[in-house]
Amino acid sequence: MVANRPLTIAAARGPGSSAMFYLAAAVSDFYVPVSEMPEHKIQSSGGPLQITMKMVPKMLSPLVKDWAPKAFIISFKLETDPFIVIDRARNALEIYRHQVVVANILDSRRSFVVIITKESETKLLLSEEEVGKGIEIEEKIVDDLQSRHTAFIHDKN
Repeated sequence: MVANRPLTIAAARGPGSSAMFYLAAAVSDFYVPVSEMPEHKIQSSGGPLQITMKMVPKMLSPLVKDWAPKAFIISFKLETDPFIVIDRARNALEIYRHQVVVANILDSRRSFVVIITKESETKLLLSEEEVGKGIEIEEKIVDDLQSRHTAFIHDKN
């Protein structure tokens, strides 16, 4: 018997529109499984090294489709090429069907992002004065996303 049946039922239904998932940007798209890591230092005397890496599992799809289909979900898209970042962000919205992608470029990620939705692109930029005051771009991102989430909740209710 389940100790807290109402809580279990609510959890099984998944979070509603009042939930927001702010997904951290992936540090890497690839990894070496622990089972394949060497136990000791790799010796250079063995010659050139070849490493086969595995892809990090994508969690966005099950989050949107299965775990929290009614929630407000934000992902990140970091690129090194400014000419492809917006298209990649829009592609992610189309594939995963979530609400927002925060798109940024590696070189300017601390001062400039673009908030991408199906309907809009909003540029957030720190001024030199804001940088001098120690303001971080995340403050602007969170303020923007909080407003969007509030509107999302009102639209769903």
